[in-house]
Amino acid sequence: MGIIETIKSALSALSSNKLRSILTMLGVIIGVFAVVLLVSLGKGVQNYITDQFNALGSNLLFIAPGKAKFGQDPAKSFTLNKLDKKHVDLINNYASEHILYVAPSIRLGNTVEYKNKKYYATIVGTNEFGDRIFDTKLNTGRFFSKVEVRAKKKVAVIGPLVKKGLFANVTGVGSSIKINGERYEVIGIFKEKSQDFDDQVIIPYTSLKDTLKLDKLSSIVVKVKSNGELDLATKQINLALLRDLKSDEFSILSQKDILSSIQNILGILTLALGAIAGISLLVGGIGIMNIMLVSAIERTREIGLRKAVGATSFNIAVQFIAESTILSVTGGGIGLVFGWLASLAARAFLRTEVTLWAIILSFTFSVAVGVIFGTYPAIQASKKDPIEALRYE
Repeated sequence: MGIIETIKSALSALSSNKLRSILTMLGVIIGVFAVVLLVSLGKGVQNYITDQFNALGSNLLFIAPGKAKFGQDPAKSFTLNKLDKKHVDLINNYASEHILYVAPSIRLGNTVEYKNKKYYATIVGTNEFGDRIFDTKLNTGRFFSKVEVRAKKKVAVIGPLVKKGLFANVTGVGSSIKINGERYEVIGIFKEKSQDFDDQVIIPYTSLKDTLKLDKLSSIVVKVKSNGELDLATKQINLALLRDLKSDEFSILSQKDILSSIQNILGILTLALGAIAGISLLVGGIGIMNIMLVSAIERTREIGLRKAVGATSFNIAVQFIAESTILSVTGGGIGLVFGWLASLAARAFLRTEVTLWAIILSFTFSVAVGVIFGTYPAIQASKKDPIEALRYE
């Protein structure tokens, strides 16, 4: 019996009970769909993180308090936080050769008020170089000056999401908002950049320290002249800060370092999600095996008749494996299409991506499920004695 005849016979057997065949494929369809979609969503999160870092620029260095170690409680670092304005001055005085700008940074979440409206925003305290470090483009108004920073002026530059939340029908510039009960004049609104930036209220760090009674910085941000000077700048900054701090009291992190660590974690998470989704493929395989065993019993007389007219045990086994493989391959193909369509729909929220390895792995696994879980029923069917099979009622 040739391959073509075997496939035709398998298709004929499956089409004789269409509903059962469809329900049997459903487990494989859901399994492949879940693998493709979850891996695509994981890739979308990775792309989102990468886009956020690219929006910042790759030539930034962040000085954080304590020794930054993944897995370490962040609170432990901040309880030993010694970063202050004098460390910004140290960097300016002893490490300025490869640096464009240095800015202190204080970041926290707080409610901003305008009349009877409230908006929970990210409050960022920085100096007059904040817009140039993060490439913030203004839509209207201006950024605050060095004089305003020194004078602890209560001025603010807000993001478009804050503007939308507080000033739906007015320009916003010239209006007063409240932060922790103190009034700040809105002097500028910056252009849309990304969701993580657009909800910010940027104010002089001196004013923020005064309003919230803070004495330390969250971090210090440094913009290096070029990517090629990152290593040299890092060494100079390290030597400058060691004039006042111990080596375990600060960390210097580049965009590349932070992004690499996050991407590694997300990559492992994506694989884990794919593996969890793969469990449903195994469940689908068990469903195929169960149905094929039932089919072998229902078709006992057919098996006996085919053996009586010359079919070998091998021919019977091959047909049953062919049927289970057709079910899994068809289900895998449908699952891939649904997974791809769902991934396209998710692009409204994330830059999802259906990777080639996810397609190959999920489809290959679905085929393997059909072959592996169809083998046992095929062997059971091929072992039937033709005389006993013909007597089966």
